[in-house]
Amino acid sequence: MIDAFAIASPLLRLLDPETAHRATIAALKLLPPRAPAPDDPRLAVSAFGLDFPNPIGLAAGFDKNAEIPDAMLGLGFGFVEVGTLTPRAQPGNPRPRAFRLVEDRAVINRYGFNNDGHAPALARLSKRTRRGIVGVNIGANKDATDRVADYVAGVAAFADVASYFTINVSSPNTPGLRDLQEPDALSELLARAIEARDAARIRRPLLLKIAPDLTLDQLDSVVRVARERRIDGMIVSNTTISRPLTLRSPSAKESGGLSGAPLFDLSTRMLAQTFLRVDGQFPLIGVGGVDSAEAALAKIEAGATLVQLYSALVYEGPRLVARINRGLLDALTREKRTLAALVGRMARRTD
Repeated sequence: MIDAFAIASPLLRLLDPETAHRATIAALKLLPPRAPAPDDPRLAVSAFGLDFPNPIGLAAGFDKNAEIPDAMLGLGFGFVEVGTLTPRAQPGNPRPRAFRLVEDRAVINRYGFNNDGHAPALARLSKRTRRGIVGVNIGANKDATDRVADYVAGVAAFADVASYFTINVSSPNTPGLRDLQEPDALSELLARAIEARDAARIRRPLLLKIAPDLTLDQLDSVVRVARERRIDGMIVSNTTISRPLTLRSPSAKESGGLSGAPLFDLSTRMLAQTFLRVDGQFPLIGVGGVDSAEAALAKIEAGATLVQLYSALVYEGPRLVARINRGLLDALTREKRTLAALVGRMARRTD
C-alpha cells in the first residue's frame, strides 16, 4: 500500500489539492484491509483512559466523513481522528478552497466544515470490525441557530462508536465559530457536551481543540474553563489566520487557515504555554507543522503526550509515520528515558 502511494504522490501533486485529496480517499477505499505492523512497546502511550500503540495520530480534516479510518490505521498511525462532522450535510465554502504553498511546505484551506453530516459517518463507523482508536471531531452547522445544540447532537450521535470526542471551536473558516472560545460561551458548551457524554451508555473522553492565535490572556481563560469543567484533554492547535513574513509562495495571500511547516513555531509555543497552565490536570495533543521525528519530539518536550499531523503527508507521503516512530525510538535509546519522561521537559524554554 505504501509503495503504491509513494509512486502516486508526484502524480497527485499535478492535480489541484482538493481533487488530489478526493482521489487519495477513493484509492484508499479500494485497497484491501491491512493490519498495521506491531509497534515497539516503548512507543505505547496511555492517555484519557485509552491505550495508544504509538503517539502519532492523524489529525482531523483528512478523513472528514469517516470513510477510511482503518486504512489510515493500517499505515501505522497510533490513532485517527475523523471529521469535522456537523449534524446536517453542508457543502462548505466555494472552490477553490485549498492551496499548496510548495515553497513553504504549507497548506491554506478554507473548506468551511464541508461534510456529509452525522448519519453517513455514523453508519460507516458502526460497521467497523477492526480495533483501533478513532476519535470523532464534531462541529456546528454554519446556519445553526443553536450551535451548542449541534455539539450536543454530535456527542449523542457518536457515543457508541467514538473512541473520544474533539470539540472543535477553533476552525477559522466558519464565521463566528471561534467566539465559542470566549469564557461564558465555552463554559456553557462544555457543560452541555459533558452532560450529553455522561448520559450516554459509555463514557467517552472529551477533548477541546483550540486556535494558535489566542492571546495569553485568552489562553488563561480557556484553560481555566477547561479545568473547571474537568474535560479530559486539549488539542493544541488548529490552523492559524496569521501569515508569517517568511512565506514565499504566491498563494500565501489566500484567506483561510494556514497549516504545515510555518505553523510549527506558533503552535508549539501555544502548546508549551497550555502545558504550563494545565499543570498536569489532563494530557495534551500537539499538532501543527509536524513533519519529522525531530518535530514530533519537540512537541512532546513542549508538553504533548500525543502528536497529530496531516499537512506533512502532502509533501512527505505515508512513509512519514514510520520514519517518525523510528526516530522517536532512536531518541529514547539515546536518552535512556521513556516517552512519558520527555513530556513537557522543555516547556519553560519554549518561547
